[in-house]
Amino acid sequence: MIPGAPREARWRRAEPRRSLPEGLIECILREALPGRRALHREPLSGGMRNANFKILLDGPPDAVVLRIYEHDPSLLEKETAIFQRLQDAVPVPEVLHAEPRGIEGSPPFTVTRFLGGITFHELKHTANRDAVAQAARSAGATLAAIGCLRFSSAGWLGPHLAVGDPLLAGRDPVPRFVDLCLAQPLLQQRVPADWRARAHHLVWHWAPRLAEIDSDPRLVHGDFNRRNLLVECAAGRWQVSGILDWEFAVAGSPLADLGSFLRYEEPSAPLVEPYFSEGYRSAGGELPEDWRRLARLLSLAALAESLTHEDLPDPIARELVQLFIAHGAAR
Repeated sequence: MIPGAPREARWRRAEPRRSLPEGLIECILREALPGRRALHREPLSGGMRNANFKILLDGPPDAVVLRIYEHDPSLLEKETAIFQRLQDAVPVPEVLHAEPRGIEGSPPFTVTRFLGGITFHELKHTANRDAVAQAARSAGATLAAIGCLRFSSAGWLGPHLAVGDPLLAGRDPVPRFVDLCLAQPLLQQRVPADWRARAHHLVWHWAPRLAEIDSDPRLVHGDFNRRNLLVECAAGRWQVSGILDWEFAVAGSPLADLGSFLRYEEPSAPLVEPYFSEGYRSAGGELPEDWRRLARLLSLAALAESLTHEDLPDPIARELVQLFIAHGAAR
């Protein structure tokens, strides 16, 4: 199973809204947290499709996040179901109120307790290698806990975590999916022909192993990257304090999330390895001998899918092309 946007989840705008109609927050608070008044609000960075606002309140809880589902209303029910299933094992947002149908003409929304910390991406740029190593180990252990949620089959997750269609029905879904992406005009404009050919041969060379990875489907975050992981220092050690943005969650192989987290890792200059995989194994996660190659191939497939998007900003497109080439060049 390859996490990535299905057709109905393709980006529609470069980023979600960063402002709200006058009075909407007050209306939402009256419904969600009666008696509470907003003292300050600010848009939160990150998120390509749903809008998130931090709201400071005049009483407990002191801060909440208003998440507005602008693209697909069913994602609200999917995310809240995930939070309910994982709340005792994984640091996920606590849902204080949910409105699947919205109010006063608004899109669907949730109000969740604000999670403290900084992103793993921000921690990485502090150049504190000990802190990064501690947080990477915690990220690995957290991913193993996510993978404890099993499913009877691989596929897209819908409301209430019902498993729907596979990403691509039939034999050899991963190589066939990559080939479909490679045939798209936008990807062909962005990626040189020799690297497209190399990716094609690479995924088909590994087709037998790739066909085996969904035999034990688990919960896959689908966008397990360094901006969606919050970390904080507690009792002198850095650890994961929150996992955000579950809209791409699927039932499939946890190797996809490993590939996503390690996407920017340079084998010649490792930063989060071996701490990340050690944390994963120490928390009960199982990794096959060739896990690095398989995780990188799933990351390559996700990159190929991203490079088919029409409204991909040019700087991001160039970055993804470089990552695509690096993934195809690695042996």
